[in-house]
Amino acid sequence: MINICISCDDNYSEYAGVVTASILKNANKNDKHHFYILDGGVSQENKEKILSLKSIKDCEITFIEIDENKFEIYKNIATHDYLSIAAYYRLKLGELLPNVDKIIYLDCDTIVNTSLSDLFNTDLQNSYVAGVLDVRVKHKKKWKNTKYINSGVLVINLRKIRDDHIEDQYFEYAKNNPEVVQTGDQDIINFVLKDNIKILPDEWNVQVSHFNSRTSYTKYPKIIHYIGNQKPWKFGAVTYFKKDYFNVLELTPWAKQENEKFKWKILNPLYSTLQFVKKRPLFFLRPKFWRAVYYSIK
Repeated sequence: MINICISCDDNYSEYAGVVTASILKNANKNDKHHFYILDGGVSQENKEKILSLKSIKDCEITFIEIDENKFEIYKNIATHDYLSIAAYYRLKLGELLPNVDKIIYLDCDTIVNTSLSDLFNTDLQNSYVAGVLDVRVKHKKKWKNTKYINSGVLVINLRKIRDDHIEDQYFEYAKNNPEVVQTGDQDIINFVLKDNIKILPDEWNVQVSHFNSRTSYTKYPKIIHYIGNQKPWKFGAVTYFKKDYFNVLELTPWAKQENEKFKWKILNPLYSTLQFVKKRPLFFLRPKFWRAVYYSIK
């Protein structure tokens, strides 16, 4: 059984549904999945929509109700506007899922392009989590050789997390260092776990914003992660691999209606391109752009 966790409130239930659909669409025939949805207030209507995704491939889906009183301390942390309190739910997974020893955690702004069996079978050895290096590490020299991972895709050793009371350490760190934490749960995980982290190959979390800005230029990302505030579901968002997102969206109850398709399939990418050129009029003079072109067609 491949255990998968996604965290969302009602506003993000559609995006959680897209992640789920992408996993079921690309699963191997013999893959069996159990989805644990950390429920920060998902409406019954949207729960039914998520449950309907079993029609793509049979699976188990369990909604875990969240007591937000347990996350009050994290509300004091100032971070990006697009991060909600639901981002911190993963910091109590060991407590929320006492009978689960290992799990894959995925953010709602990801889509999966392959079976997750290899990822789930990652040998964690003595590590608490496994993840891919964050974009900040990839592109800044001062972060070189730093084991700082992106928290949007994690393989988590929940048994070891519980045994070593790591979630208490998360709490204490957030309580005592709110001014240090800049990227929410991600900083907390990295600063507490430090060297007890296993690094995964880049293709398991290709962090992407626009065409130039990708942590890997592979044409075949196993997981696409739409980082930053330019999410693919925003009209005119300047983000790459947007078409992949809408291909999965078509499999869900949130698929665009016929009268919306011209706007989203034709006008949306056109407007995105214009926005990209407007913000970066000299993009073709940048070596990074031509490097991206080279690896994208290689």
